[in-house]
Amino acid sequence: MKDKKQTLFIVLASIFLTNAILAEMIGIKIFSAEATLGIPPANIPLFGEWVLDFNLTAGVIIWPVVFITTDVINEYFGKKGVRKISYLAVACISYAFLVIYLITLLPPADFWMEVNSTDSEGNPFNINYAFKVIFRQGLGIIIGSLVAFLIGQLLDVFVFQKLRKLTGSKMIWLRATGSTLISQFIDSFVVLGIAFYILAPESSRWSLPQLISVGTINYIYKFVVAIALTPLIYLAHNLIDKYLGKELSEQLQEEAAAGSEGFF
Repeated sequence: MKDKKQTLFIVLASIFLTNAILAEMIGIKIFSAEATLGIPPANIPLFGEWVLDFNLTAGVIIWPVVFITTDVINEYFGKKGVRKISYLAVACISYAFLVIYLITLLPPADFWMEVNSTDSEGNPFNINYAFKVIFRQGLGIIIGSLVAFLIGQLLDVFVFQKLRKLTGSKMIWLRATGSTLISQFIDSFVVLGIAFYILAPESSRWSLPQLISVGTINYIYKFVVAIALTPLIYLAHNLIDKYLGKELSEQLQEEAAAGSEGFF
């Protein structure tokens, strides 16, 4: 029984960490959801001066996997399990960014610069500069992302367990979706507020209407995805219950609920 519990946590933790780190790494790219779907830009007027399209960070593509894994860990390992993996994720992401930053400081080899001096159309190309731009994100974005991630995770587990007390072992969809919708509402605005308002240089600081507008677009996406992925929560639960067996599964869920008081 102990081996199954440890194996389950290792598998869930691996999925969680892999996708959390990847989401941070690829998050620098902004893509057009409309162009991806082959439809015209939305051109949504928000707060008067801002007209927004669904331009999203590439990280949101795999971030829903983090939502689902968080809820599954929450269900079987409670607040302690989510808190443990969240702190570990912050440490791993911080380490990854530190290593990337140090790598960008290394002087490039001359032959590497020479063989990559032009693009596919023969235009001048500085591959070292491109490497730095792609992999070195601003300090504000890094801090904002990590703070938002940690607050979102702690809020998610708190709301999840509060809803579990009201629903018992039933209505998995309510506590999973409800906790995600509330925590990601905060997350959507915290990361932007820190990165582009609080820590941003005055010359590039966003206005509050712009911050609220972009945060709203991000949250709309997360809202829709959280609801759409509800069936996967049930699929994950069914697979885990079969792996653990009914007795161990119920035992873990009861222990998780009993040891998840408070926010921290």
